[in-house]
This record gives sequence, C-alpha cells and structure tokens, in this order.
Amino acid sequence: MSVLSANSENSTDCIPVPSGAHTGDFASHAEPYRRELLAHCYRMTGSLHDAEDLVQETLLRAWKSYDGFEGKSSLRTWLHRIATNTCLSALEGRQRRPLPTGLGGPSSDPTAELVERTEVAWLQPLPNWTEDPADPSVIVGSRESVRLAFVAALQHLSPRQRAVLLLRDVLQWKAAEVADAVGTTTVAVNSLLQRARAQLEIARPNAEGPLPAPDSPEAQDLLTRYIAAFETYDIDRLVELFTAEAIWEMPPYVGWYQGARNIVTLIHQQCPAESPGDMRLIPLVANGQPAAAMYMRSGDVHVPFQLHVLDMVSGRVAHVVAFLDDTLFPKFGLPDSL
Repeated sequence: MSVLSANSENSTDCIPVPSGAHTGDFASHAEPYRRELLAHCYRMTGSLHDAEDLVQETLLRAWKSYDGFEGKSSLRTWLHRIATNTCLSALEGRQRRPLPTGLGGPSSDPTAELVERTEVAWLQPLPNWTEDPADPSVIVGSRESVRLAFVAALQHLSPRQRAVLLLRDVLQWKAAEVADAVGTTTVAVNSLLQRARAQLEIARPNAEGPLPAPDSPEAQDLLTRYIAAFETYDIDRLVELFTAEAIWEMPPYVGWYQGARNIVTLIHQQCPAESPGDMRLIPLVANGQPAAAMYMRSGDVHVPFQLHVLDMVSGRVAHVVAFLDDTLFPKFGLPDSL
C-alpha cells in the first residue's frame, strides 16, 4: 500500500523557537500548523467534527506546556506528538467510523426498502482548503493521504496501529521517534506497523489507482456531466458515466449498491426529485477528490440534501459516497439554501 509522504523539509518546519519560549508567542508559532494537525486528527478519527475539537484540545495542551518546550525537536514534530496522543486518548472505547461498504454485508437490492442507522457514527468527508504550494500543510494534506478510501481503510485498524502507520508512512517519522511519541519500543512499533500494513491490504484488496487532480480537465469535464445529469433529471445518462462495477453508498443508510444499472435503479426508486430543476449541485473538492453538494427543492428554495464524493477511474465514476448529513454543509462553506 502506497501513501504519499506528508513529510516536509520546508523551512517553516524549522521555525526557530527559543528555549523557554513564552506562551504569549505560542499562537504565532503554532498557527501555521493548524491545517495539517486537522488533517492528522481527521485521519486518526475519520470525523471532521471530532478532528476540529481535537485540534483545539491539542493547541490548548501545547499552549499550557509551551514554556517548557526546549526545541529538542521541531515545533511541528512536537505538535504532532501531542495531537497523536490526544487522539489516542479520545479514541479509547470508541467504535470505528465505517462506510456502508465497511460493514461486511453484500451489495444491496436497489428496489428494496432503505435501512437507516442514525445511531452509527459514520465516516465523514474532509473539506479542501485553498492550496498554496508554499504551504507545507499542502504536502501533509496531500490528496492520497486524505483520500476517502484510505481513511475508510484506516478505520479497520486499532487506534494504536493507526497512529504508528500514519506517523511512519505518512509523516515519515523514524521508528525510534514513533516509539518515543506513543510510549513504546522500536520493536513494538515495527510489529504494529507490519500488522497495520497487512490489515490495510485486507481492507483494500483492490486499491484504486492514482487519483486525477480534481481541477484537471478530465475530472472537471466528468463532474460537469455528472452534475448536468442530476440537474436535468436525466438519470439514465448516469449509466454512461459510471464504470461497470461502480459502487454507490449513502450513510446513514446501511446498503451499498454495485453496478451502473443498479445505481440508476436506486436513484429512480428512492430519489425524492421528480422533474428537472428539483436538484441543484455545486461543484467542490472533498478529501482531495472531485465532489458536489446537492440541494433538493423544498417549496421556493433548494435546501441541503447530500454531499457526493467521487472516485474517478479512466474518465468514469467508479465510486460515489453520498453523505446525507446537512451539518456538513457549513463546514464546506456552503449556503444554507439556494
């Protein structure tokens, strides 16, 4: 399993922080790392809401300890160490956050009744930020390391395995650094990493190929046609856009559906839209992937309905996760109605 390295030798990783630095300086030194800490906490938890809270907790803990920070490691490394342990504490006793495909059941009948499970803490998508090539957090938040399928696969690992794999394979820390961070031995770290990699291969037996850049002409053209099919209520046109074995899932419903024809049947059977104009979609980026926010007509306005995150392979849509969670819309900077 290959994960793009999020390690950076950018000069901002080595911001000089004097020994015995004062807490009054903390905000200016720590702020450049907020976004990559969010990405790290998101990978650990699979939850955007939890990740935001954990970043705040991380920065609070770091601020309280900042007077004693001696600069033996970079500030970035120190903050990630605190964030990792904050996440490990928060994950104690918690269930993993799955997608419907991760529940272990077979693909569903698109004509059957939908089964909703709101009590499950489902995996959530991650908004993209404006990319700045000079910003090291762009490297840490690289598309492959926050890819939805990768984060979903991480949920099959124990929190400790997750931490070790992310610190070694994503942040590219040395085994001794990881051992020191999580309070164990180098031998234990290597054992945890080996088991984590093996488990990840089982969770992703047919790992997808490289993601096209969401702003590439190929991705933009396909996303435009995908949006047009919904907005014009030409659902049958979607058959041409999906791969033959495409997958559709939409938490909090537990079913998942495979095959272009089954997906289109599901939409015809279950979508509340009835005519062109009932659905409006805004293109966006989530988890480094092409995505779209769907609004459904309600009287004279359109209201938040679903967030679609797309995997694209060879110019076609291979996987769609349609999140039915309107609390996510503000996180993506989206309006509350159209």
